Amino acid sequence: MAKQKTRRPPRKRRTKRRSAGTPTAVYSGTFGRAQAERLLWRAGFGPKPGQADEFAALGVRGAVERLLHPPSQGLTGPGPTNGKGGGLAPQHMWGHDHLWWLDRMVRADAPLVERMTLIWHDWFATSRAGVPTAKLMLDQNQLLREHSMGTFRELTVRITKDPAMLIWLSGAANTAQAPNENYARELMELFTLGANASYTERDVREQARALTGWRADWRSTGPANFRFDRRLHDPGRKRVFRRAGDYDWRDAVQLCLDHGAHPGFLVRKLWSYFIPTPPDAATEKALAALYVQSGTEIRPVLEAILLHPALHEGPRMVKPPVVHVAGMLRALGRGVDTDSWVWLNSNAGQQLFVPPNVSGWDDQRWLDTATWRGRWHAVTHAMVPWELKDDLAYLQQIGGTETPEQAVDRALAFWGTPAITDATRGQLIAFATDCERMATHAWKKKQYPRLRQNALRQLIATSPDYQTS
Repeated sequence: MAKQKTRRPPRKRRTKRRSAGTPTAVYSGTFGRAQAERLLWRAGFGPKPGQADEFAALGVRGAVERLLHPPSQGLTGPGPTNGKGGGLAPQHMWGHDHLWWLDRMVRADAPLVERMTLIWHDWFATSRAGVPTAKLMLDQNQLLREHSMGTFRELTVRITKDPAMLIWLSGAANTAQAPNENYARELMELFTLGANASYTERDVREQARALTGWRADWRSTGPANFRFDRRLHDPGRKRVFRRAGDYDWRDAVQLCLDHGAHPGFLVRKLWSYFIPTPPDAATEKALAALYVQSGTEIRPVLEAILLHPALHEGPRMVKPPVVHVAGMLRALGRGVDTDSWVWLNSNAGQQLFVPPNVSGWDDQRWLDTATWRGRWHAVTHAMVPWELKDDLAYLQQIGGTETPEQAVDRALAFWGTPAITDATRGQLIAFATDCERMATHAWKKKQYPRLRQNALRQLIATSPDYQTS
């Protein structure tokens, strides 16, 4: 009997194409300071002083182009410290990995690159809780950064053989003799296809066989020497998505990317990180076509999302806790100078390198009764170097008196004059007016202006307008 010819998934030729335009609607409304501010928060970590005006002057296309192709990939601003007279040791000290990455977010000249790194960290969620050395997590972080706006195909291939992922989802324990389904299942359900795509438990089992063969040496310092060992790989025929072949780990990735459900899943999930309402059917179809035609490149799809009217005209989004903190520090020109940001962000619901599970963080819980307290404390800590403490000095600064409106404007200026709604401004002025009315004694008239200004700064940064963008 003639040997049956093996079928492998076709290797799609990668096409490099930069579209002259986008296949979806492009925002054509006013693009002023408020619109630039939203874009910088959604596609980065908020504006540094003067940056909202700078990006507004570029127009929406120019601003998006600047984010996609930043003139610098460097870091600008004061370097990080632990607040105790020393630097950071992210590979050795608990929480310093969080501080190290937060510092990059605060000082980044290419904020979209860093924001995409955060998105991929949530997408391919890997936790220090299950990875024995911080170095593996930091190496994975750099991998996500380097491929942040490249092709999804290459990113998925790299993450599949990434040592931290091989430990986290048992890839280094997946052998022909004892197949482990952990990575195969998440590769389909969370990373490429979604839970509702048309695949079966058999597909998962067969995919796990294709992914066999990775191993590592376990030493006193942790796992090392990760490699593919063909002796541990199952060379037999597998049947995945109704297609048979002697598939290996690269084929496992390609099979998922060739699945009909993949393009739609990718654009919907990527869209959800920037826009809180799902794309309509026509937009999803156009974005999926762009993704396929570009050879799984992320940048063209990202460009179309950032230019879409839904981002600029749609409802506001809650800022993730680390984005909120990084944005405050950027606005104030303050570097990472205390290790308190680890527990503050953890209390607010997001410690970097420690997502709660393989599904990543639940953004429905960014603002609830458990995490709100952490955000309030984060604002308080951000303002510590600028806390007003001298009553007479503040009275001299304001010329002896200020109206409630002036007090609110001064507090807004402290944060870089972020855009707020008329309703929020009205509430702030009402609060400032109440403070003025309560100053019925000489000592109150002396102290209340300073106390009111501190309180207004706190209220602005914890307001619905500042917690969202």
